[in-house]
Amino acid sequence: QVQLVESGGGLVQAGGSLRLSCATSTRTVSRFAMGWFRQAPGKEREFVATISWNGDTAYLVDSVKGRFTISKDNAKNTLYLEMNNLRPEDTAVYYCAADSRPWRVGVPVTPNDVGFWGQGTQVTVSS
Repeated sequence: QVQLVESGGGLVQAGGSLRLSCATSTRTVSRFAMGWFRQAPGKEREFVATISWNGDTAYLVDSVKGRFTISKDNAKNTLYLEMNNLRPEDTAVYYCAADSRPWRVGVPVTPNDVGFWGQGTQVTVSS
């Protein structure tokens, strides 16, 4: 059983910052591919960022490059998404995702490739 528990969402003004956390187990953070997705009201769930099991490779969707950073701390069994210069269009429920299979490097991950999801955390950016 893989558990992913997100935290850190909230309400922030445009231009502000938030850091999302995803707490999990030692086995998951050290061996699984992990990443972040988001889903805005009325829209499909979309890929945001992914990081390899060893933390060496990260990939982010173009719309967040230069503003978001994905990282993980294996000692704390936690995945992070640092979000800076937030925009109203970043408003969504953000989901932590993981899978035991490696995801292809440099291409977006589809929801069908995700084996495990967190419960989601709401991020709201006001203009």
